Amino acid sequence: MPTYEYECINCGHKFEIKQSMSDEPINKCPQCGGTVKRLISGGMGFIFKGSSSSAPHKREGKECRFETTGKTCCGRREPCGKCH
Repeated sequence: MPTYEYECINCGHKFEIKQSMSDEPINKCPQCGGTVKRLISGGMGFIFKGSSSSAPHKREGKECRFETTGKTCCGRREPCGKCH
């Protein structure tokens, strides 16, 4: 559920509230009862989780082929044991 930030036009109070995207925007300040406006924010962006998003063999499209090439995907001079 997204978090929206609001600011009161009357008193300047800023607050955040979690709302469904289909909910109507808040129109009254909880502090003074004045009119509020919803602020635009930059958001959070993407969050990558897990080891596969940063693993060199996944990132570069390489596979660990120490036996055939003498090199691993991560640059070691011995099998790293993590690549497939």
